[in-house]
Amino acid sequence: MVSRARLKSILTGLALYAMAAAIVGYFGVNAYTGKYGLNARQELDQEIIALTSELAQLKRERARNEQRVSLLRTSRIDPDMLDERARFQLDYVNPHDLVRMIPQN
Repeated sequence: MVSRARLKSILTGLALYAMAAAIVGYFGVNAYTGKYGLNARQELDQEIIALTSELAQLKRERARNEQRVSLLRTSRIDPDMLDERARFQLDYVNPHDLVRMIPQN
């Protein structure tokens, strides 16, 4: 009877240690591979770098477009810009322009 009680207490202690090790292991694995783990942080850093470069490119494109729009404002219209936009939108060619037709194969 004494040996069964001692065996039961040893197995209970081992079971508690095993459960504690399993819980620590679970949280350890999730700390590395979970939604907010170390791998996710690296992926987020890469996404931040990609989006930052895309933002910089979009800012440059916006600045170019704002500069083109500023040339079309009524306070200071650039005649060349106005002529270019009018010809493009109306599909118009000046009679004094030289037009070269390229045959399509």
